[in-house]
Amino acid sequence: MNDTPSRLPLNRTVILLLLIALALVWFVPLDWRHLLPSDEGRYAEMAREMFVTGDWITPRYNGYKYFEKPPLQTWANALTFAWFGLGEWQARLYTALTGFAGVLLIGFTGARVFNAATGVFAAIVLACSPYWYLMGHFNTLDMALSFWMELSLCALLLAQRPDLPTRAVRGWMWMCWAAMALAVLSKGLVGIILPGAVLVLYTLVARDWAIWRRLYLVSGLIVFFAIVTPWFVLVQQRNPEFFNFFFVVQQFRRYLTPEQNRPGAFYYFVPVILVGFLPWLSVSVQSMRRALQTPRQANGFAPIVMLLVWSAFIFLFFSASHSKLLSYTLPIAPALALVIGMYLPLVTKAQFHRHLTGYALLLVVAAFGAVFLSRLGDDRNPAALYIEFRTWVFAALAVGFALTLAAIWINRKSRHGIVGATLAYGAAWLLLATIAGTGHDVFGRLSSGAPLAPAVRAALAKLPPDTPFYSVGVLDHTMPFYVRHTMIMVEHGDELTFGISVEPQKWVPTVGEWIKRWNADRYALALLPPDRYADLAAQHLPMQVVARDARRVIVEKPVAQAQPAAALPHAQQDAQPAAPASGAAP
Repeated sequence: MNDTPSRLPLNRTVILLLLIALALVWFVPLDWRHLLPSDEGRYAEMAREMFVTGDWITPRYNGYKYFEKPPLQTWANALTFAWFGLGEWQARLYTALTGFAGVLLIGFTGARVFNAATGVFAAIVLACSPYWYLMGHFNTLDMALSFWMELSLCALLLAQRPDLPTRAVRGWMWMCWAAMALAVLSKGLVGIILPGAVLVLYTLVARDWAIWRRLYLVSGLIVFFAIVTPWFVLVQQRNPEFFNFFFVVQQFRRYLTPEQNRPGAFYYFVPVILVGFLPWLSVSVQSMRRALQTPRQANGFAPIVMLLVWSAFIFLFFSASHSKLLSYTLPIAPALALVIGMYLPLVTKAQFHRHLTGYALLLVVAAFGAVFLSRLGDDRNPAALYIEFRTWVFAALAVGFALTLAAIWINRKSRHGIVGATLAYGAAWLLLATIAGTGHDVFGRLSSGAPLAPAVRAALAKLPPDTPFYSVGVLDHTMPFYVRHTMIMVEHGDELTFGISVEPQKWVPTVGEWIKRWNADRYALALLPPDRYADLAAQHLPMQVVARDARRVIVEKPVAQAQPAAALPHAQQDAQPAAPASGAAP
């Protein structure tokens, strides 16, 4: 396929030790940070509610129906909670497993489709790219989606190898179809639309019509629908409102209109990819140029063209979307890693020395830039947090710089310098991301509200299990998980608006009505923004502070202050009472 060296100075024992080291760096830090809003808190809480209620068909968030995404990750997280208990590392385990598996998969595919050297270097590139590593340590849907899409791509590449037995081709293609089904169950129609569009474009660009005879379309579609159909049928049967909201609103209007309020310029993802693959930018252009020189396989299939079409189309597809988030282009990372992994073994010592020296200087410049972190800060994130974070950044840059210097030395002195130097250089960025990512918890600790949870849970433990817990004017994405209790939304529906619309009895539409309920409740808790708390305290609303920080105040209704509804002001009695939210759990 190419002139990349097929052998490496790495035996199986060394490779196994490297995988163990990577696994330690990958999985040990999962419990070192608090959950971040909104995604991490949301998906952890959805899984907790599924685990507590036992309803594996209808996803709920904070007690309300939540149909924005399919449930595969919620299922996986709920099973993790069932097996290992509730916690932060448990909430991130599925994401981390899919990210780690993605590294192994791209290494295996590179070795089988091209050669061993390509596989090893592609795995190093992917594991040590900040984009892939960091997204593998946050409880969001995009890493799992990216893994299942990567599996569909890799299975297709493996199935199209020349002289493969029919049984093997069929098996790999069935795996491809199954992976697309699991991608759909991870995040929706992109799991089938994107691979399908890439296949059509590849056919047109490469003029490879023969590939369609090796796709096993009929049996593959049977595999696909056998996996993907049951949940969609069951959830629609139980929730007639599901189809319109999920397919029309979330799958099509989300892409075609700006109503999700996640705007971004067409070039939004350019800096995302540049920063996400920063360690390998200096070899990226050469990698693309070299890849284009790779000949087709004997059967006419062009894997490099497939990889490049995959990367370009997915990048452009999300660039054209009216809804953009940093993680949307993550599915192109494995394909880019494979292309770069093909080129790295061909780099000369002199070329790699220039690469390493340039990045060593970049880390020095970054250290000077980090000095100015102390000038940042606002009411939500005081300057003291940035100063604390700066210490972590300095430590991360120091480790990265030291390992980059080690890579320069290995590249110069070792007989097989490119392999050892690449491993040392990759470790530099892997540990840099680990240390800086861990240090970011100086902000995550505050944004999560986790330090308040023990006091709140202690207060809840003294009260009846059906005690209402109100969230007034704000949706706090992490507190429900940390306090193990759903909250009744007041005034502001946020992303729970759809769930509220189908179960309006589970919320309180106005603060005035909430005050009425609060005065009538014998037991109650509420979460309020600090400014709202100050306003209500000035009105002498009976409240006792349970816990507070710079972003939220959690109060309890003094038991002796409970009042009958008849004693309330006339204007407040006109409002209709709302039922407490379901799904509260100890």
